[in-house]
Amino acid sequence: MVYLDYSATTPVLPEVLDSYNKVTEEYFGNPNSLHSLGVKAHELLESANKQVSELLNIKEDEFFYTSGATESNNLAIIGAALTYKRYGNRILVSTMEHPSIYGICKHLEKLGFIIDYVNVTNEGVIDFDDLKNKVTKDTILVSICAVNSEVGARQPLKTVRQVIRKNNENCILHSDMTQAIGKVNINVNDVDLATISSHKIYGPKGIGLLYKTRGLVLTPLLYGHDDYLVPGTPPLPLIVSFAKALRLALKDINKKEETVKKYYDKIVEHMGNYPRIVINSSKYCIPHILNISLMDIKPETFIHALEKDEVYVSSNTACSKGKKSESVYQMTHDDKRSETTIRISISPYTMPSEITEFLESFDKHYNELIKLSE
Repeated sequence: MVYLDYSATTPVLPEVLDSYNKVTEEYFGNPNSLHSLGVKAHELLESANKQVSELLNIKEDEFFYTSGATESNNLAIIGAALTYKRYGNRILVSTMEHPSIYGICKHLEKLGFIIDYVNVTNEGVIDFDDLKNKVTKDTILVSICAVNSEVGARQPLKTVRQVIRKNNENCILHSDMTQAIGKVNINVNDVDLATISSHKIYGPKGIGLLYKTRGLVLTPLLYGHDDYLVPGTPPLPLIVSFAKALRLALKDINKKEETVKKYYDKIVEHMGNYPRIVINSSKYCIPHILNISLMDIKPETFIHALEKDEVYVSSNTACSKGKKSESVYQMTHDDKRSETTIRISISPYTMPSEITEFLESFDKHYNELIKLSE
């Protein structure tokens, strides 16, 4: 099997799964209980919290565990919007966000908020002139992902924040960092709110994290404990295994990125054999995500053809369910390019032999299908 859909989800590393199983078996007490089993579980929870805070260089009271990126995005954007609506009713998001962001925006529009959209350049980077023009005194929050999930475009968040603050010093910056953490070096402190997901860094599904800078107040979306932004019993096995996955993902991150870049360059060079294939990822994209347009072949047909050889890629973000790539369209304004995309997402755990096997399968099925399209 050749799996090249790591941007959709990642397999759980064996050592991470071992941590999950051990905690499930040996630390089953409720961390909130007063007896010895509860104390034992609470001590492990504190240890995991400390590890996460040190890895991300944030304070232990600046993050909260959630069920994943979608919940974190909801809590960040809706929670901030409800708290600070007295200062304005405008929210600004980029045109290359994850579908969950746009779902949140639709909900907020029903509540009376105005959603503005900032454009990107043809290389996938925020159009800073457009950003300057659209941040107003009534803009209470801007949400821009650190790395786009479809083409891999990376945004200069520190510069984004400086531009925003120049126009409105009270405006909040949120970033969905799901596709960035564990792949490239990134500073969570460059933003006010940040979303992270475990299953994108070889951890279990069902656990994520929301970073919230000190002093920022969010309105809870769930209730149960008066002083908890995210109420409920801490899912200790998930938390501990997430902390371990995060530690392993950040270890030797530069070396891992170099490995991925070699694979990326090899695939890009190989695609040069096909004049009709267009590379959509730009120089501002991380090497973990390569987006191409087949132009003359339907992506779903090609994906299922590769699947016969147990080679797995995708058309765009898993949550878009096969629709055209909105990100590619925003970059190119080309319907055909955005409707024929294939996303190849690479891992530092990918083996050279897997890249070779992928390219052989790609050649075979591309040549077969292109003949049928002529």
